[in-house]
Amino acid sequence: MDITRGLTNEEVKLKRENGQGNIKVESSTQTVGEIVKSNVFTYFNFVFLVLAVLLAIAGAWRDMLFLPVIIANTLIGIIQEIHSKKVLDNLSILNAPKTKVVRDGRITEVPSEDLVLDDIVIFEAGGQIPADAKVIDGEISVNESLITGESDEIIKLPGSELLSGSFVVSGQAKAQLTKVGKESFVSKLTIEATKTSKEEQSEMIRALNRLILVVGIIIIPIGIALFVQAFFYNDNTFSESISSMVAAVIGMIPEGLYLLASVAMAVSTVRLSKNKVLVHDMKCIETLARVNVLCVDKTGTITEPGMQVYASEALPGVEDMYFNTLISDIAANQAADNATMEALKEHFTQTTGRIASQVQGFSSQTKYSGVMLENRVYVIGAPEFIMRDEFSKISSMVSKYSDSGFRVLVVAEYHGILEPKPLTGQVTPLGIIALSNPIRKGAVETFSYFKECGVDIKVISGDNPATVSAIAKEAGIENSQNYVDASTLSSDEDYYDAVERYTVFGRVTPDQKRKLIKAIKAHKKTVAMTGDGVNDVLALKDADCSVAMASGSDAASNASQLVLLDSDFSRMPGVVLEGRRVVNNIQRTASLFLVKNIFSMLLAVFSVILMLDYPLEPSQVSLISMFTIGIPSFVLALEPNKSLIKGKFLPNVFVKALPAGLTDFAVVSGLVIFCREFKVGADCLSTSCTILVGIVGFMILCRIAQPMKKAYVFMIIALICGWLYCMLFISHLFAITSISRQCAMLMVVFAIITEPLLRYLSIFTEWIAAKFRRE
Repeated sequence: MDITRGLTNEEVKLKRENGQGNIKVESSTQTVGEIVKSNVFTYFNFVFLVLAVLLAIAGAWRDMLFLPVIIANTLIGIIQEIHSKKVLDNLSILNAPKTKVVRDGRITEVPSEDLVLDDIVIFEAGGQIPADAKVIDGEISVNESLITGESDEIIKLPGSELLSGSFVVSGQAKAQLTKVGKESFVSKLTIEATKTSKEEQSEMIRALNRLILVVGIIIIPIGIALFVQAFFYNDNTFSESISSMVAAVIGMIPEGLYLLASVAMAVSTVRLSKNKVLVHDMKCIETLARVNVLCVDKTGTITEPGMQVYASEALPGVEDMYFNTLISDIAANQAADNATMEALKEHFTQTTGRIASQVQGFSSQTKYSGVMLENRVYVIGAPEFIMRDEFSKISSMVSKYSDSGFRVLVVAEYHGILEPKPLTGQVTPLGIIALSNPIRKGAVETFSYFKECGVDIKVISGDNPATVSAIAKEAGIENSQNYVDASTLSSDEDYYDAVERYTVFGRVTPDQKRKLIKAIKAHKKTVAMTGDGVNDVLALKDADCSVAMASGSDAASNASQLVLLDSDFSRMPGVVLEGRRVVNNIQRTASLFLVKNIFSMLLAVFSVILMLDYPLEPSQVSLISMFTIGIPSFVLALEPNKSLIKGKFLPNVFVKALPAGLTDFAVVSGLVIFCREFKVGADCLSTSCTILVGIVGFMILCRIAQPMKKAYVFMIIALICGWLYCMLFISHLFAITSISRQCAMLMVVFAIITEPLLRYLSIFTEWIAAKFRRE
């Protein structure tokens, strides 16, 4: 193609019709409609809708007190997912609104979305590359931090590939677009980064989903059996049959537990925001509290983002003043386009004012920068790349600093032509410079905290592994002496074995970060990762919990679940403690919900087997739930709790709930049988059962609230007063009636039994659980 003419308007039109335009890809998140649909049209919402319709047909309006909780659950789920969608939709890697293009022999500026495949475009300093291309004419320096993770300049000559999203630092070139639209590098990265994982990452929510699945299967046959039995065999009215069936079914479903978890996490989100931590996904608070492997970068996490000169040392025979002045002149002629050169410019200021006749910026390909001063070429960069075969001449001098965690540069005179290629000619070393990244304040204490919590630290960096290892040791990271050069890893087996053997990974590329994260997860570990660059985005998405520094790229911040707004890594222990508070408290209060579910299920099966009416009404179940479960669970869920998270969520909850559930079932079923023998009326029986279940509920609440505090005592007294008020003064709302003397005496007998029965069942359950844990 003639690069001076470019494509014709007809060719552009044809390519656009063939789908070869540079159309911006849309976020791969769900639409708002899909989010609403997925939250509204769930199995359990359908169950509750059927129950509500049946109650409406039966005219039992007072028994619909469970509906507000269901509506609140659905709304919270929708709001949370829409918020996450907006955050991901804002993820923007490409910001090149217009691009110069050659068409019909004329240079025009068009919107980047109007570009098509094979267009001849002109790239200049300061612009961003909107689509993948190949340089045809000219020379430019680009920043490819998207790929390398480093902000070094890379020289692009004719024939060189250009990836979309890269920035042009200097120069001018004509290039031909090779991949546009969804085929370009930046589009594929955007699609991958905005994908929403279908796998639930919260262990607590996964456990609740499993519980709901089991309950969902069980309630159908039990519900049908209860209705058929009550309506066809016990000759109850349709309304009575529906009410008893609904009471049993809603008692088996922990509908309030989802609401409790959502509200507790929402409160944690607000608390964290006050400590300069932004939460994009509430569930990550729990995930971070369960993390057992934390992957961190060196720069920005262990160390401060900037660099500083620690020492400069001239070789024997080179005067110190001459050496320092030479470095000052080299630095003065270079652009401050990376942290290393900024540090050199700041430290070496004794310039002679010499102007370089030729300047070559630092390149991550050649690992050096250079200038020509008074017809002599001087280079400064990585010792291995400058000295090459003669590295042994300065190896001991370099090791003295690199082994202590310093980054070492060599300054040398180059006896050859300065050009953007690896050095080939002879060099004369003049001295070395040692630079350091200061360890972040609080880093040692932070890593010490994670060690105490049993969290393994993995340091993943693009720098020399020996240098990173030394810095990790200084930061107090355990086993930091175990390091590996990631360039030596190739197969999946290599990565799988490496994450077990090594703590520090050096020379890591962005793609390798993803492989390391996946390898760690393959070991059944829960992984958190910190990152701040665009090159970290995909690895952050792969981690179970992702944490970004606000000082980094917007793309990383939007792709992460947590953002440290002041980029202070020492905030992490506070986030973990908040996660512990949420998980431990929800785990503690969830047992209150499960008591009701266990009791309701056993009582329903008992009623079916003995052909008895279910003794409780839906409004009575709601009354018990409100004062012994709902209100106290929300109060306890917001209390401080820094204890380590131990065991699995559901088994822990089940062990605490089982004794109380069995106690409820035992005393209520016993009361039902005795009341039946003594010909006690159904209304009397249901009221007695409500009182009895309430008493057991307050007893288990006293156990859950241990260690008891004054505030808890006042809360329990207030709850009992509220419960009594509802039964005495608004009894008609909850189907509470007066009870006979016979029923009252029976109720007192079974109420006395509850305390020792609950106590011994708890001891027995704990003994069985401990035995299983040992095995």
